[in-house]
Amino acid sequence: MFWRLVKGAFFRQKGKMLMVAFTIALGASLATAMLNVMLDVGDKVNQELKTYGANINVIPRGASLLDDLYGVDEGSGVSDKYLNEDELGNIKTIFWAFNIVDFTPYLNTRVALNGHGDITAVGTWFSHHLELPTGEALDTGMRNMKTWWDVEGSWLRDDEEPAVMVGKTVADQYRLRLGDTITLRGPVQTGEFTVTGIFYAGGDEDGAIYLPLAATQKLSGRPGLVSRVEVSALTTPDNELSRRAAQDPQGLSIKEWETWYCTAYVSAICYQIDEVITDAVSKPIRQVAESEGAILEKTQLLMLLITLLSLAGSALGISNLVTASVMERAAEIGLLKAVGAYDGPISALVLTEIGITGILGGAAGYFAGLGFARIIGQSVFGSAIEIKPLVIPLVAVLVCLVTMAGSIPSIRLLLSLRPAEVLHGR
Repeated sequence: MFWRLVKGAFFRQKGKMLMVAFTIALGASLATAMLNVMLDVGDKVNQELKTYGANINVIPRGASLLDDLYGVDEGSGVSDKYLNEDELGNIKTIFWAFNIVDFTPYLNTRVALNGHGDITAVGTWFSHHLELPTGEALDTGMRNMKTWWDVEGSWLRDDEEPAVMVGKTVADQYRLRLGDTITLRGPVQTGEFTVTGIFYAGGDEDGAIYLPLAATQKLSGRPGLVSRVEVSALTTPDNELSRRAAQDPQGLSIKEWETWYCTAYVSAICYQIDEVITDAVSKPIRQVAESEGAILEKTQLLMLLITLLSLAGSALGISNLVTASVMERAAEIGLLKAVGAYDGPISALVLTEIGITGILGGAAGYFAGLGFARIIGQSVFGSAIEIKPLVIPLVAVLVCLVTMAGSIPSIRLLLSLRPAEVLHGR
């Protein structure tokens, strides 16, 4: 008899049941999409932010000491400490090697341009093919890390030694144009170079000349040496543990140290880089690292709020629809009570109907949500969102909670019905 009543209710009120199922499906689809995106958004947001530059700066220990004590940075020419170019491939051998997106070295020296002035010349990798100690190969360099630069002409190639890229400020001051030949006199050697690119970076870089690293090493007489290395890495937002570790890693307990070392905190990655580069000190570029964490947290919070609001809207819609359904069936419910049915079985009947509807609507909403997640991934991040198995039980629990919450007003109405009043039309 119980299941016959359930079946009859579905056939008699199929319109309202479809609306309830649609409301649940809508909430479940938004929850599924947002939860999948929220759980996968960390790497995607970090990857997008990596196009705006490095978040770790690796400098020689001596230069770091001068900076800490006297505020003298590594590009000032005061420190004669350098890093070995041959060791840079070790950066891709650390525990978090796959989180290292790009890195590029720099060697600064002072040069005279056409016999005049005192200008900073920066040697770097533009698009460098690197053979790693692990036997793998990697293409990295400044071209991937300075994508926002506005370049007139073309980027340099690393094997294009007799060529330079000139900053906009230098080009305007010395009236340089594409194709001009200039003479650069360094501390040790002098060379002639062709201007193949004029760039606008919007910072101090515009007052410098960039050329292949090997050419700068010849001009300065520092073969195989670099002044610093910029590293772009995918990182986890800082928390209390990472901040303590950044101050004193040795002060952590063994368990804390293992947790910190095996998590992609920027401080952990810096520590691991220091382990593989001789006399190096890696420092987070705090403005970038902290901004990444803040953006990621705010993005995840926004998606969580959208999920909660969509579920709250679904609960309100379910409440209105089920309450209207109970009011339409008031005579039927009153008759059941009049012939001896108790409130418990009648409430179980209504909850069973809503539960079955919720299961069907939740299942449909889950698969629709997967489609929404893919659309969001392709349109916002240009790549598919990874489907997280954890979302299935989360959505199931949320659908149950929302369905039950939306049913509370209708159950209260059902319990308040009096057979005599209902059957007399009052």
